[in-house]
Amino acid sequence: MNITDLNPSIVWKYFHEITQVPRPSKREGKMIAFLESFAAKHSLPCKKDAVGNILICKPASAGFEAYPTIIIQSHIDMVCVAAPGKAIDFDNDPIETLVEGEWLCAKDTSLGSDNGIGVAAQLAILASSDIEHGPLECLFTVDEEAGMTGANAIESGFMAGKILLNLDSEDEGEIFIGCAGGKSTEARLSFTPQPAPADLDYFTLQVGGLQGGHSGGEIHKGRGNACKILARFLLLLHERGIRVANIESGTFHNVIPSEATAIVGIKPELKEEVRALLNGFIADLEAEFKIVDPGITMSMTSAERPATCIDPNAASTLIYTLNACPHGVAAMSQNVEGLVETSTNLAVVRTEAAQVVVITSQRSSIESGKEAIAGQVLSVFKLAGAQVTQSDGYPGWAPNPASPLLKVAAATYSKLFGKDPQVKAIHAGLECGLFLAKYPWMDMISFGPTLRGVHSVSERINIPTVDLWWRFLIAILKDCKI
Repeated sequence: MNITDLNPSIVWKYFHEITQVPRPSKREGKMIAFLESFAAKHSLPCKKDAVGNILICKPASAGFEAYPTIIIQSHIDMVCVAAPGKAIDFDNDPIETLVEGEWLCAKDTSLGSDNGIGVAAQLAILASSDIEHGPLECLFTVDEEAGMTGANAIESGFMAGKILLNLDSEDEGEIFIGCAGGKSTEARLSFTPQPAPADLDYFTLQVGGLQGGHSGGEIHKGRGNACKILARFLLLLHERGIRVANIESGTFHNVIPSEATAIVGIKPELKEEVRALLNGFIADLEAEFKIVDPGITMSMTSAERPATCIDPNAASTLIYTLNACPHGVAAMSQNVEGLVETSTNLAVVRTEAAQVVVITSQRSSIESGKEAIAGQVLSVFKLAGAQVTQSDGYPGWAPNPASPLLKVAAATYSKLFGKDPQVKAIHAGLECGLFLAKYPWMDMISFGPTLRGVHSVSERINIPTVDLWWRFLIAILKDCKI
């Protein structure tokens, strides 16, 4: 079965078209042009702001002119991740999709269903002539995944509506009315490159086979962090006089790293001892992660002697710091059962000419909690002598259980499906908090079909839930007389 054979056909038609348009975060120019062309083709008013956010408007259906203007919002960028050995240029190549039973996935890459399926639904509504709705504003934001700079740059007056439907959630049957705020912390640890000693044997240490995932949606699942695992083994090797040439791990600040590598030099007489140590370490890992990450692997393979290594003092500091840097859930909510309140993600490590760059991200539904965990991470790196910078971050979205929009949406869902939706807050960041900063009167909810493994090569979307979600979305447009 092909993607265009799925139901609802108009949504999958546009999702397929979106997969053919490259749209990495911060490089969404081709997608912006696609949206502008779409608006022109359908004779719909379209405007673009200074950062590239697009607003396409559609007048009300006959008989619905008195309805309030509703904003439907999704972000157009995607996290681009490829499996090892997968040849793809995310700036130019399309995403290849596969139907596997009730799931749609991509072939060895992330799918872009976050938030491409929301964009597809918006286009389907804009292109349709048989959906009943009041005046619509479809907002397409840029750069959500790499800092929410698009939503942050939205100016007062860009939108006219006072009701917003965010389509960036990942569980059908759930309506979200709140989310965590977040910020990122970047540290730069300087070192002196030294010629790699010729009397050592060099090896590549590699951690792989982990699921990784979204640092908001999966942080509570206890999945392995490849960088933390690699740092643990480097700590075991440290007292054996190894030299470290480089460390590489992770892709984006909001992705739990699933792979990590390091090139190290080892005294020839210690080679077998280190291999035995690795075998024991792998056995420990398999026992630790047999439930949450059963595919975990770690290997040690011969490597060419690199030109340089990190000086020993800096390498020691780096190993100690990566082991000390917190990762995972820091606190659970005291108000919402089962909700992560505060977390931090050790996301990216990369070795440059004379610096190692470490990127982390922090989240919390409480502003003070966000600042506290960000301060903890900052302190670890400051103690290591690193140069540290932190982003301004983005605010959380405080839940409003008395929301008139929520009341309509919940009633609509119950009428459609004969059961009540679950009303929740989410630990992942949504753009809603940033919209509220410019439009404090806005009433908002977020909902979506069921996605799994977002921000990873296992990203997939549950096909039957797309139809349920689509029916719910168009029913809200008809019922929303607030």
